[in-house]
Amino acid sequence: MPGAHVKTGSFAGKRRAAGVGPVRRIAEELRAQNERFAAAVENMSHGLCMFDADERMIICNRNYIDLFRLDAKVMRPGIRFFDILQHSVDIGIASQSAEELYAVRKPYIDGAKPSTYEEALADGRIIVISHRPLASGGWVSIYEDVTVQRRAEKELKEQHRRFDAALANMSQGLLMYDAGGKMIVRNQRFLELYNVAAADFPFGTTHRDALKRLLELGIYTKIDVDSEVAKTEACLRAGQMHSTYRYLADGRTFLVVRQPMSGGGWVVTFDDVTERRRTEERMTHLAHHDTLTNLPNRSMFREKLDQALGEAKPLAILSLDLDRFKAVNDTFGHPAGDWLLKCVAKRLQQAVRSSKDVVTRFGGDEFAIIQSGIKSAAGAEKLAKRIVEIVGKPYRDKGREMHVGVSLGIALYPGDGHDADTLLTNADMALYRGKSEGRNVYRFFEQGMDALMRERRALEADLEAALSRREFELDFQPILDIGSGKIVGAEALMRWRSRSRGLVSPENFIAAAEETGLIVQLGDWALRKACNVAANWPPEMRMAVNVSAAQIKSGGFARSVISALAFSGLPANRLELEITETVMMDESDAVQKTLSQLRGLGVRIALDDFGTGYSSLGYLRRFPVDKIKIDRSFIRDLDKRDTAAIVRTVIRLGAELGITVTAEGVETEAQLDMLRKAGCGEAQGFLIGVPAKASDIGRLLRSQAQLRQSG
Repeated sequence: MPGAHVKTGSFAGKRRAAGVGPVRRIAEELRAQNERFAAAVENMSHGLCMFDADERMIICNRNYIDLFRLDAKVMRPGIRFFDILQHSVDIGIASQSAEELYAVRKPYIDGAKPSTYEEALADGRIIVISHRPLASGGWVSIYEDVTVQRRAEKELKEQHRRFDAALANMSQGLLMYDAGGKMIVRNQRFLELYNVAAADFPFGTTHRDALKRLLELGIYTKIDVDSEVAKTEACLRAGQMHSTYRYLADGRTFLVVRQPMSGGGWVVTFDDVTERRRTEERMTHLAHHDTLTNLPNRSMFREKLDQALGEAKPLAILSLDLDRFKAVNDTFGHPAGDWLLKCVAKRLQQAVRSSKDVVTRFGGDEFAIIQSGIKSAAGAEKLAKRIVEIVGKPYRDKGREMHVGVSLGIALYPGDGHDADTLLTNADMALYRGKSEGRNVYRFFEQGMDALMRERRALEADLEAALSRREFELDFQPILDIGSGKIVGAEALMRWRSRSRGLVSPENFIAAAEETGLIVQLGDWALRKACNVAANWPPEMRMAVNVSAAQIKSGGFARSVISALAFSGLPANRLELEITETVMMDESDAVQKTLSQLRGLGVRIALDDFGTGYSSLGYLRRFPVDKIKIDRSFIRDLDKRDTAAIVRTVIRLGAELGITVTAEGVETEAQLDMLRKAGCGEAQGFLIGVPAKASDIGRLLRSQAQLRQSG
């Protein structure tokens, strides 16, 4: 054995010593090699195990033992390969039985050929085994844990699958360019959007070539390729996203967005935004144009006016308001009124001469015009005269003829103001002055016109404060039953006794109350007050209360009526609501539902000022009422043959329909006698009684009762 020493004769010892030297060197060299081999094996990053021809282990490294979680005491040289497999099964690391594992490896052992295969362990790890046969028999196996690698590969594969699925299913077209500017990704949606073949845009195509190809195919009508390429390169250098709209030859619009990638290159997406752009354009148009006439609206007017004022050139602002439009609307209804407004809009556009002139509709029957390029007031006056003439011509539709006029207020820049608000205000003042002086006229703004406007605003301010100050009162005008000669009701009439203005006539404040919206509060107050008064009258007495269109359209009118009846205790059939044809003309579901609801409760509906419109019979057909009141203008001219015939016809109509007919404005015995002979049911006017306080009406009713008792 190496390192062992035996004593003999000196000569023989010398001979043996001479022969031992080379053997020792070989042994030492072999030992050194073994140590180096062992060191190399132990320091391998993979596991290693060597077996002889009898399938017994010669050597294994620590990584092999650790990899399979084996017991180092069991893993001694000479252990059989099958026993190692059984040991791995016993410790629970193997995912199969020893026999199954051995059956998998046996072909590799017997084949004596290099091979590589994988084994999945019970804990989920994956081990790659490289089998290499030895020349002397046996084999050596290298074991590598590739679990992390396989998971990464699986995740990468899944990412590729998701990426491919996203590309295939995304609604946008997509191209991806590498850092060298060559196309490396292209989805099917891109080809579908542009209706091109894959051969038209092969991988490796540059951005410049792609743009040129789209031009060649006639998909883009006009595009500066050099400019587009330069923009893209600039955005990439700056690391910024760049988006632009592309307008295709077939009328479609694409949104093209270029997004730089962190590793170099960029992604381009293509989105068909044709409908979205059209919708945006429509919305923008609607935001700046009147939906009925398609004229620019107030918002666009201000933009155009600000632009024009920025040029600092003379111009005129014309503020327009139609005359008698409400009568047309009330007579023929909303559809006819809308048709008329569209006709007026066309005539106004025909009246202006310059393409820079702007015709706008502010709403209702209000219009405004910016007249550019005028040299003096004469230019504005010429346009105003032309508008008065053109708008004033008759309008014919479906056999009907309509007539409206127009009033204009004119303010000049720079003489009448240097900003939009001042010019508009001054034009409105001029219009207001013109309408107060007459109709179908035009007026230029003059200093001092604002006094009238200030007076109107002061009236509105006083009116708003008057309700809280309790300055409003109700007078009551009696209503006579002509047949019996008895007072059967009264109409509540609003009065404003102002601290500063004295007694203000309804003609002077009702219109202002309607314009400011205060009429709703005033109407509710009058309704409650009238019901409270009537509750103290005899049961045969009815109370008539005037109701404006604004009250009914306010949304809470029915609740207000029910509340007033409940708090006062007045039966519903003793309340009459007098409405005008303006209310009846509104065919909206809300108005019809409100009136039907109240009538269903027993509240009586009276149509006031009957005969002043041309569609009264149509209103009676659409909505049955309980009473019609003949306007005082007919009673005033009752001595005229034609007027008398009309009144008699209305009375007969009421009788046929079972509707009570009340004549307003009866002032003479002759008028009353004629109405009695014609069969009119009720009369109201100064002959019957002037508007009086509730206490006076109470005395009148008591006097009437005493007369009945004495008679």
